[in-house]
Amino acid sequence: MKIAFAPLRAAGFALALAASCASAQQKVLRFIPQADLRILDPIATTAYITRNHGYMVYDTLFATDAKFQIQPQMVDKWDLSKDKLTYTFTLREGLKFHDGQPVRSADCIASLERWAKRDGLGQKLGEATEAWSAVNDKTFRLKLKKPFPLTLDALGRLSSNTPFIMPERIAKTDAFQNITEAIGSGPFKFVKEEWVPGSKVIYVKNTDYVPRKEPPSWAAGGKVVKVDRVEWIYIPDSATAAAALNAGEVDWWEQLPPDLIPLLRANKDIRVENIDPLGSIGVLRFNFLNPPFSNQKMREALLSVVNQKDYLLAVAGDEKNGRTCYSFYTCGTPLSSEIGSEALKGKRDFERAKKLIQESGYKGEKIVIISATDQPIVHAQSLLTAETLRKLGLNVELQAGDWGTLITRRTSKEPVDKGGWSIFHTWFVGSDAISPGTSGPLRASGEKAWFGWPNDPKLEELREVWFNATDPSAAKRAADAVQVEAFKFLPYIPTAQFIIPTAYRSNLSGVIVAPVTFLWNVEKK
Repeated sequence: MKIAFAPLRAAGFALALAASCASAQQKVLRFIPQADLRILDPIATTAYITRNHGYMVYDTLFATDAKFQIQPQMVDKWDLSKDKLTYTFTLREGLKFHDGQPVRSADCIASLERWAKRDGLGQKLGEATEAWSAVNDKTFRLKLKKPFPLTLDALGRLSSNTPFIMPERIAKTDAFQNITEAIGSGPFKFVKEEWVPGSKVIYVKNTDYVPRKEPPSWAAGGKVVKVDRVEWIYIPDSATAAAALNAGEVDWWEQLPPDLIPLLRANKDIRVENIDPLGSIGVLRFNFLNPPFSNQKMREALLSVVNQKDYLLAVAGDEKNGRTCYSFYTCGTPLSSEIGSEALKGKRDFERAKKLIQESGYKGEKIVIISATDQPIVHAQSLLTAETLRKLGLNVELQAGDWGTLITRRTSKEPVDKGGWSIFHTWFVGSDAISPGTSGPLRASGEKAWFGWPNDPKLEELREVWFNATDPSAAKRAADAVQVEAFKFLPYIPTAQFIIPTAYRSNLSGVIVAPVTFLWNVEKK
């Protein structure tokens, strides 16, 4: 592909930059996000574009640092009773929502109760909770029915769903209904009046925000904003995005497709880096409510022919940019193991797959793979899966739109002829898949599970054993048991572990190395 790196004159891009003229005296960070922001509610969806929006606008009680330690964030001090049943939290001074109202205990309680209805780790905390109560406007308590050692891990959860704190009036919204008002107490303010879905999202520095004194470390520490304005400029065409970055019309492109890495590395004014120390995990997700993948033999058939090396090359372009990972837990982390993975790790067996398809009773029903052309990670996997299914003689249709459409459509429980789906691909950052507690797609609790809604009581029982483990060796044995059952039941298929590089102009500094893209601490010269 040849790309002309002349300044862009496309009307759509010009409109996206028009707002910059009014802020010529400000420091403006122009950022190409991984997708279009369609959903503002970071509790209602696990989509990373909405999670990243959440980190711009909201703050959290606790946060995870680069050593996987949980640190206080909005909390000033906390203590735990001797019987390990009562936590008392006190908020730090200076916390204020973007509408000028102070952050109160009631806001925190309402936010956490709503979050606990959607997030997997939050649901487990909710099961252990007897009650939340406010002592006063700055101090509140959590009373547990039984000790829950992962309480702070849950409250400091790094990625989706992150327990962001919202005003009580917004947090009282039903957990299964999207909020439409983005008011938090975080380091940036969302400018709703300038939000143009499909084009741009605007944030401005929250001048009332009081950062912590500690240095930034992942989501923890001081969130010091060093620009006046951030413009998320959505450019779905990768060639156009590369041209904009190369010409200096944008400052940062969050995720690069592998074929454009060499071209951008050739520009001495651009830095191409991996800022995620764990990498990401590809996911092939089934719909368990409708045929044909409600039948386990059909899922086993696909497992028999998945080749992680093919997915790695499709997504990352080079084996140097990732690895095969025959585990439901991020490889390179303590719980990772290849136990139970023989069918995924072994050679592809099309004959076995065809036999399983026959045994399943498959009668040629249409299989719909929904994909997103503006997400190279998703679309590359989708194309490969569609090709594999066709080799098996299955009736498959790839229906591609954009990421915003996909994350809306995957909520549908209808059959494919009424707008439903059979398979979709996505990915999870490594920190989201390090244990049975953090991994959303491992949940197999039916209607309470993540999109796809798998139901396997045995898998849930084994996850419960992990939650109740009292020492590391017991936790490791429990995690192994979860994985063995997961490879039998197949809530999803892990497709590979890979690196998604980012690229930014060399006049930026202070970029935080973390599994999530954070825009505080970034300075533009």
